[in-house]
Amino acid sequence: MRVVVVYESMFGNTRQIGQAIADGIGPLHEVVVIPVRDANPEVISGADVVVVGGPTHVHGMSRPASRTSAGEIARKPPSGVALEPGAEGPGLREWFARCGVIEGYAAAFDTRAHGPSILTGRASKRIHRLLRRHGARQVCPPESFFVTKDNALAPGEIDRARRWGEHLSHVATEPARTEFPV
Repeated sequence: MRVVVVYESMFGNTRQIGQAIADGIGPLHEVVVIPVRDANPEVISGADVVVVGGPTHVHGMSRPASRTSAGEIARKPPSGVALEPGAEGPGLREWFARCGVIEGYAAAFDTRAHGPSILTGRASKRIHRLLRRHGARQVCPPESFFVTKDNALAPGEIDRARRWGEHLSHVATEPARTEFPV
């Protein structure tokens, strides 16, 4: 099974979660982890499963203005966070606008503040819908991984992401799959 994990990350949290998911999918499958800026159609072409994740900004997927704001936060001393390379460039929203059909199966994840999604928002819900709109069939409901108020991953989230990756590797190889509405 060939799996491509596409992520958008501002401060490295979503990148770390994407890598942990890939680690959980494991050595029995071919897994590519790639930032959204490098995820051209050729990269996802032929993938059996595409896993897509990004940070939650202002209750949903990032926008150019929210990415610029994240850059300003990182540059303001003493922020304690560093901006990922290319973070202020095109994000998942722009990627979906140009990616075309996604064949095969997919899963969505996000990083967000811990709390009820009605208060924090949840980018993975929109990612899930866009994956479906682009033709992908979902292998599981969208998943959220939590960050602290200091923009660091909450304790245990890397391990939880790895376990979710293990779960994905099992459900993606089962013959009967179900759509998961959001």
